[in-house]
Amino acid sequence: MSSKDKIQKAREKLILEEPYFGTVATTLKLKESYDIKSFESNGKNLIYNPDYIDIVDSEDIEFMLANGAMHSILKHNNRVGSRYVKLWQLATDLTINSILVKNGLSLPLDANFEDRFDGFYAEEVYEILYSEIKDEELSDDETFDDKRSDEVQEEIVEDIDELEFLEQLLDKMSRQGTLPKDLKLLIPEYFSNKIDWRDILYRYIASYAKSTFSFMPPNKKYLYRGIYLPALSSDLLRIVIAIDTSGSVDEKLLSIFLSEVQSITQQYPNYEIDIITADSKIQSHEVFLAGENLNYEITGRGGTDFNIVFEYIDRYVDYPTILLYFTDGYGTFPNSEPSYDTAWITPNDIEVPFGEKIVLDII
Repeated sequence: MSSKDKIQKAREKLILEEPYFGTVATTLKLKESYDIKSFESNGKNLIYNPDYIDIVDSEDIEFMLANGAMHSILKHNNRVGSRYVKLWQLATDLTINSILVKNGLSLPLDANFEDRFDGFYAEEVYEILYSEIKDEELSDDETFDDKRSDEVQEEIVEDIDELEFLEQLLDKMSRQGTLPKDLKLLIPEYFSNKIDWRDILYRYIASYAKSTFSFMPPNKKYLYRGIYLPALSSDLLRIVIAIDTSGSVDEKLLSIFLSEVQSITQQYPNYEIDIITADSKIQSHEVFLAGENLNYEITGRGGTDFNIVFEYIDRYVDYPTILLYFTDGYGTFPNSEPSYDTAWITPNDIEVPFGEKIVLDII
């Protein structure tokens, strides 16, 4: 069996046994090199010696993949600051491997691991190692400032493109209760208060995604025969989303709104979502089903009148159960509460006449 085949089989096994580690590992680019002893990762590429892969078993390869995945999450290249590069890489490796061992992965014989660093942050491990190493031992180690280059800067920019995927994966598995042990030590910034509002939002949405028989709407397959059978919806998310496109919603806030709408569709494999954009009038209305690209125009930039959205839903949307209204909260509210539930997702702690208010904690 070739080294590539061994890695592929180990990756498939890791996805089944440790889905978080395995899923992240699929984002790594695999590269061969006979210039290294075993393997190394910079968070983007997993570089391995084929001779090493040939002699180790599947468990060692799984550990290699999980280690590379966690370097991707940790983004240690971006967090090195003015520290010595090789010493920082050792510190991150010790932190990562401690977490992998705690989660039941088998430690290869040549892996960096010390029991004393259990539960430590990479920054803490670095400071301990630095205090124990003599200056002459660091003489051949570059600092990050010494090796900063346009290539490194480009990597930092590319990291931004991966951040959304990693956060969505983290949010999904956090709600499922399948996150690895001690992950908060590895990426504490993902667990700060800034994502609390997302937890609230997704718990709110989840309460409307049920696996039930429903007569509204009925199963269309038999309607032509006058037979009304219940339609089976398997975790069908059926909601209405309104996006405030008024002039008071700046580009940054609007991009957050659009990002969250995209994220919602990625959490549920089966959905039917009415997306309405509006300011003082309805700008667009599209219905999206699972698997369809969310392509819709953002127009408007006038004043805000929330009434027109509720009036429009009453006229043109069948059986609404929940409305998620993404808005800055500045506008004219309806005087009466609709028959369906409403959640106002807003960056401002405003008074709303009805429904749930979910305040975005953004910078």
